[in-house]
Amino acid sequence: MECRAREDVVVPVKRIGFLSFGHWTPHPQSATRSASDVLLQSIDLAVAAEEAGADGAYFRVHHFARQLASPFPLLAAVGARTSRIEIGTGVIDMRYENPLYMAEDAGAADLISGGRLQLGISRGSPEQVIEGYRHFAHHPAEGESDADMARRHTARFLEVITGEGFAEPSPRPMFPNPPGLLRVEPYSEGLRERIWWGAGSRATAEWAGTQGMNLMSSTLLTEDTGVPFHELQAEQIRRFRDAWRAAGHAHEPRVSVSRSIFPLVTAEDHAYFGLERRSTDQVGMLEGGRATFGKTYAAEPDELVRRLAQDEAIAEADTLLITVPNQLGVDYNAHLLRSIVEDVAPALGWR
Repeated sequence: MECRAREDVVVPVKRIGFLSFGHWTPHPQSATRSASDVLLQSIDLAVAAEEAGADGAYFRVHHFARQLASPFPLLAAVGARTSRIEIGTGVIDMRYENPLYMAEDAGAADLISGGRLQLGISRGSPEQVIEGYRHFAHHPAEGESDADMARRHTARFLEVITGEGFAEPSPRPMFPNPPGLLRVEPYSEGLRERIWWGAGSRATAEWAGTQGMNLMSSTLLTEDTGVPFHELQAEQIRRFRDAWRAAGHAHEPRVSVSRSIFPLVTAEDHAYFGLERRSTDQVGMLEGGRATFGKTYAAEPDELVRRLAQDEAIAEADTLLITVPNQLGVDYNAHLLRSIVEDVAPALGWR
């Protein structure tokens, strides 16, 4: 079954995953009161999501915050406990990363999961601390912005995960070397095609297309053109695909969008999210510029189907990431994902 987003773009049956920000707080009403809670529950939720028929488990990365921060141990653990779903990030802040060490971690996590890693990276979001990347010993070069530094780290990371040798071997190695220059190990074949760029604007989406990265677009865009959020995001996706084609990349790109979606099925659903029925797009300020924030979708399944069918960006994407309220616990979020997979997705042709 296929869903046609527009005349020249055929979008396959949707992959549906969850995106967890991994919040934790020492409060009696939170199901995640410690870093240990959120890490262990993230693994359990990934297992439950696979059992519920979802297709992906994605995790947000924030430094200096009571949230998930070090993704690769978590991704490896999820990969070891699951067998089918994609595992990924949305997104890793490349200002903080050592590209070669990250390549080793990513290769290991991908091999443990059997090639299911879908790694979302980007320049990152507003920080909890001032120039936190400097505490990680990363400093922009002279004349370079922090965004430039993130792209420089990205370029190096993309280079070294291709598997090409680049390091001169020692004439007196501890262990025998294969012939030629050496590469970062472990190397995981195919990982380069499973790197996504989290783009916050139309221009950064075009850049991602030229670089041959998949597009990951969230519930906010760092610009406002006066049109509804989903229309602006759909334009962003079309520009990305146009840039991809113009660059002449051999394989087909993937596109994901994130949404907050809550089917109101049980009394608990209504208690938590009934008031979100009236949610609308919002325009605000982010890092000194205007930004557009997408609305929350909350309604009974039949009404959700009607509303989601009108979302142009969802129609353009092949992957939909559901932002989950992780502090409500594994059982509730497994119920949420099951409701979307069983009560909403089939009516939209996503299953």
